[in-house]
Amino acid sequence: MRSLRFHQTGPALDVIRLDETDVPVPGPGQVRVAVRVCGVTPADWALAGGLFPGDLPRGIGLEVAGTVDALGAGVTGVAVGDEVFGPVPFTGPTAGAADHALMDVWFPRPEALEPAAAAALPMAVETAHRGLDGLGVRRDAAHDLTVLVHGAGSTVGYAATQIALRYGARVIATAGTTHADALRRLGAEVTGYGEGMAERVREIAGGPVDLAFDAAPVSNSLPEVVRTVAKPEDALTMSDFAAAQELGVRFQFGEEGHGYHHHVLGEYGRMAADGQFSIPLAGTYPLEQWREAAELSLSGKPGGKLALQVR
Repeated sequence: MRSLRFHQTGPALDVIRLDETDVPVPGPGQVRVAVRVCGVTPADWALAGGLFPGDLPRGIGLEVAGTVDALGAGVTGVAVGDEVFGPVPFTGPTAGAADHALMDVWFPRPEALEPAAAAALPMAVETAHRGLDGLGVRRDAAHDLTVLVHGAGSTVGYAATQIALRYGARVIATAGTTHADALRRLGAEVTGYGEGMAERVREIAGGPVDLAFDAAPVSNSLPEVVRTVAKPEDALTMSDFAAAQELGVRFQFGEEGHGYHHHVLGEYGRMAADGQFSIPLAGTYPLEQWREAAELSLSGKPGGKLALQVR
């Protein structure tokens, strides 16, 4: 089968290649899927660069939608032919950007939810939900909160904005022009990035916001985010961990098997199928054109979710 993977670590465009390799065999508790669509994430390039080092070669592609075509021992509640979506383990010789992928966690893909839209959900929703929960923005506990989502135009930020609004928070979002109007339609109050951001946010909020969630790519903006809250620990970043430690900002980084919020994906898949939740799609590329998707992703300005069409 075809599989995107790397045999040594380094810059993603230098080390990732499209290989022919064996179809993986599902272990106990796993399913194998014939991949329809694989989501592209910045984490793919970080893995190729040496994040979570391990045995090589390693596959990339952390989220897929596909058709179940084999079951591991002990698997119940799903059958060959079922359409599913979810995260993909990233420590093996192949992952989601391949003709076939193994899954430890999966959810039914509603018929009304297109494969690309389903494959766009896992990383954004899980990361946003986990971060908001760690910050204190939780179901039935957010109605009196004013929350800043910095980087609301990113896929994680776009998901976090919708989740926080759904939980009843007042959301002030920072975003560029690409998604600003869509974020306003969702119910967020939107301002731009750049100089004076903290003052603009405080003016909109009428003072410091209660909590600030940083979903923006690392851009030296975390000090400005800190200025929007009463104290640094009222902010949490999902990206700038080095600056967070210097500034006293909270941060979360989900190491494999520890604290992931995959349990919410089925709920958000159903909402997406009903038109009540979405992640903006910027483009879908054939698997063979992965380099184009990677270059756009690495530019830092993809304009939404990128995906690879496998079949």
